[in-house]
Amino acid sequence: MRVIRDATLADGRRRDVRVGDDGRIDAVGEQLTGDEAIDADGNLLLPGAVDVHVHFRQPGYDHKETWATGSRSAAAGGVTTVVDQPNTSPPTVTGDAFDEKAEYASESVVDWGINGGVTADWGPESLFDRPLFALGEVFLADSTGDMGIEAELFADACEKAADEDVVVTVHAEDADLFDEAAKSRDDADAWSAYRTAEAEKVAVERAVSVGGDAGATVHIAHTSTPEGVDAANAGGATCEVTPHHLFLSRDDLDELGTFGRMNPPLRSEKRRKALFERLADGRVDMVATDHAPHTRAEKDASIWDAPSGVPGVETSLPLLLEAARNGKLTYERVRDVTAANPANVFGLAQKGRIEEGRDADLVLVDPEESRAIRGADLHSNCEWTPFEGKRGVFPEWTMIRGTVVWDGEEFAAHGGENVRR
Repeated sequence: MRVIRDATLADGRRRDVRVGDDGRIDAVGEQLTGDEAIDADGNLLLPGAVDVHVHFRQPGYDHKETWATGSRSAAAGGVTTVVDQPNTSPPTVTGDAFDEKAEYASESVVDWGINGGVTADWGPESLFDRPLFALGEVFLADSTGDMGIEAELFADACEKAADEDVVVTVHAEDADLFDEAAKSRDDADAWSAYRTAEAEKVAVERAVSVGGDAGATVHIAHTSTPEGVDAANAGGATCEVTPHHLFLSRDDLDELGTFGRMNPPLRSEKRRKALFERLADGRVDMVATDHAPHTRAEKDASIWDAPSGVPGVETSLPLLLEAARNGKLTYERVRDVTAANPANVFGLAQKGRIEEGRDADLVLVDPEESRAIRGADLHSNCEWTPFEGKRGVFPEWTMIRGTVVWDGEEFAAHGGENVRR
């Protein structure tokens, strides 16, 4: 057994944490003994982040990202569990497609889950035969343009998910409310003008209504507006927000250009601030990155031709810790939105907290060690970041089930596991 000595937990307590040979937390207390000691020196010890929304691109788009590169990027950012979305090639809408993706996921150094998708020709029976994490990125318009579905099929999927006790993760934008007049523009802000805030609010309201009627548990993905968060709260759904919607706005688009195009798009600075307020006061359940890398060459196109999506799995926790360092969030809130809440919402009893019996997924950080974020320093295959120049607090080390997989310089050989194991 090893003991992590003199760690500061998110609530301010100084404690030792003992990790058993089975990779689980054996005890949390004072003056614990063990075979090996790791001195935390009073630094902050957090449960590993659970990112329930990533696109690691395999199968089909290996040039953008792979499970190997994406998972290393996650580990270097303090993320110990990821959930991959279904819009790969082939899309994860059948049991066979699930199995193919799971083979790629065996290259992951972090633990993982796989969301199934819903299309007009999905295979619900074979899909639910697999250890599915959730249904994900379903409803109306979404980031791929070919995974959106009509309301009737959405209702059918919700009924099936309710029967199987599987959460439905919804990409909520109503394409009927997009502003077609914005298509006459070619500036970087045109995409935000096109995919309106109203389109999100209305789709959230419809998703929670239809899902509720079907008896499904609904989770709203990448909520980008305060109105969307409020609609999710009012409808009894949970919601996530992304780092790019928390830390970037339409004011940044002159600098970002098409590298700032994503779905949902960046919103006004006023809405960004209101979204952050909802994160701080508890109305937002969790932060998930929607890590969606593309190459520089792909993003270097017109606003109407560039693909949507930005990388973020390595910088999410560091950005939130920087916000906490500056007094904009508490460390307890960072812990809850990155680990405890996603584990609770998605039924990961073994993840999300530093408690006896939980997986020893742990991240040690020095809260005062802030540095500028540089794309060249990150580990994603795409080698760029929309947060270039912003500051973050990065892990000193990241541990998964008792194994240090990232020591600040190198990655250990480690096999991630399906969290629905």
